[in-house]
Amino acid sequence: MSLDKVISTAVAHAVKALYGIDVDSTTIVPQATRKEFEGNLTVMVFPWVKAARKSPEAVGAEIGQWLVENEAAVSSYNTVKGFLNIVITPTYWNGVLSAIEADDAYGTQAATADSNLVMVEYSSPNTNKPLHLGHLRNILLGSSLSKILAACGNRVVKTNIVNDRGIHICKSMLAWKKYFNGATPESSGLKGDHLVGECYVAFDKHFKEEIKELMDKGMSEDEAKAASPLMAEAREMLRLWEEGDAEVRGLWEMMNQWVYDGFDVSYKRMGVDFDKIYYESQTYLDGKAKVIEGLEKGLLYKKDDGSVWADLTEEGLDHKLLLRSDGTSVYMTQDIGTAKQRFDDYAIDRMIYVVGNEQNYHFQVLSILLDRLGFKWGKDLVHFSYGMVELPEGKMKSREGTVVDADDLMEEMVTEAREVSQQLGKLDGLSASEIEEIAETVGLGALKYFLLKVDPRRNMTFNPKESIDFNGNTGPFIQYTYARIKSVLRRASESGLDKGDYSTVTPNEKEIALIQRLSDFPSIVSEAGRTYSPALIANYAYDLVKEYNKFYHDYSILREEDAGIRSLRLALSDATARTVKTAMGLLGINVPERM
Repeated sequence: MSLDKVISTAVAHAVKALYGIDVDSTTIVPQATRKEFEGNLTVMVFPWVKAARKSPEAVGAEIGQWLVENEAAVSSYNTVKGFLNIVITPTYWNGVLSAIEADDAYGTQAATADSNLVMVEYSSPNTNKPLHLGHLRNILLGSSLSKILAACGNRVVKTNIVNDRGIHICKSMLAWKKYFNGATPESSGLKGDHLVGECYVAFDKHFKEEIKELMDKGMSEDEAKAASPLMAEAREMLRLWEEGDAEVRGLWEMMNQWVYDGFDVSYKRMGVDFDKIYYESQTYLDGKAKVIEGLEKGLLYKKDDGSVWADLTEEGLDHKLLLRSDGTSVYMTQDIGTAKQRFDDYAIDRMIYVVGNEQNYHFQVLSILLDRLGFKWGKDLVHFSYGMVELPEGKMKSREGTVVDADDLMEEMVTEAREVSQQLGKLDGLSASEIEEIAETVGLGALKYFLLKVDPRRNMTFNPKESIDFNGNTGPFIQYTYARIKSVLRRASESGLDKGDYSTVTPNEKEIALIQRLSDFPSIVSEAGRTYSPALIANYAYDLVKEYNKFYHDYSILREEDAGIRSLRLALSDATARTVKTAMGLLGINVPERM
């Protein structure tokens, strides 16, 4: 049982014994005592003051005295108004550390056959461009959230919906036909997604030139866009695609495969994967069928022009278009179709969509419509809404070719990590292959950590230079501390100084602070899963290594002559390293054994 649970259970027993009040111990949540007060854990006593008919200070004192007399973990207490500050018996911390050391899966829970099945959708790229910095935040948040939810004991299915149809795809296809002279990834030397992305940029360039020429002839901008021959060709290509034209479909399949192959390379380098990938080209027809079914049941309505709508005014919203007058679907229809397929494929208990906050309205509407159309989890779907990521230079635009390509950014981060590490002498004595492995680990770790340490709901600015810093709240700082601890443990093993018995050692203040920080990890993981916040894990890892570095700075480990104290410090080091590795693993970040 964790220390928090030991104390909450004991407090519940105290309240029952003293005041005859039955209290659910899970509602008692001890917090770390504020630094200006003596104590390790603090419990609020206000909930029982009225029933006890005593002052908060008196209630706190009575509960504190009961704990001292009846709970071995408690050595003393003090009260500050309605707050009971509890001092844990110093040697009790040794048992806490020993339990952490004995638990190979410390901080995590294994799923069972009865665990909730949670589906997490992330990435959701278009097949007309490569992945960019915005995708990176989405992908890394979704992947980390999946790991955290699994660590909380859920069964997790990781899914991706690929936006592989529509006018934007046809723009890239048409540009390839007109301007790229049959180029392929092999002939151009470009990753397939990069080549297709260049086609998309080329379409926009020629489209703008065409608009300018038409406007120079006297048309307004709107008139020029409506009269654009290039756009008309793209729309015709989309019509042919929807009719199943063999030539258009063949081109579409070829170029999409180029993109999929390129995506796979990027995903592999990021260290992310999916259990199931859905494609809009295979789900939109199901969405149309579900909408028509809803229309027949009177759940939706049709306008005179043949378009199908949902009346959401009773929910405080407006009317939502689901099928255009020509029968073509919109994004909402496609999402309904994808939801249907997922519900058919899996017995989903909870569906989480990792999508930026500009789509808040969309998912509010989707939840209502799925519930109306009979999906039992529709009403409870979770839109994991996150903020946008920008560079110091500002926003990015795909069609103008001003986005930060994910592949280029990852390569830049690895190069920067290699250069900074060499300047600081952290790669001295390593082989070329070891240097490259560490540069990859540190560079991608810096990128992931910087994107994940911020509250997901906030907009953020990503600064590559700031992210690769071996001091401060960064991935490299945490990775370097881990490597430092592993070096200590290796030297201890080489010297025959393995961990021994430390049960009778009285830990000092900094050792207790570090054990207490370690003991917080399971509750941090649980809270991160409950609130969908990888940032809690990231900042916990940073706080933990800061605490370790304070201890490491002030106390010797290998040169400590007292065998019991040395054993305690080696156990502390080992538990810290293992917890850091687990925490960083939940963020999808590797940690180097040497550095």
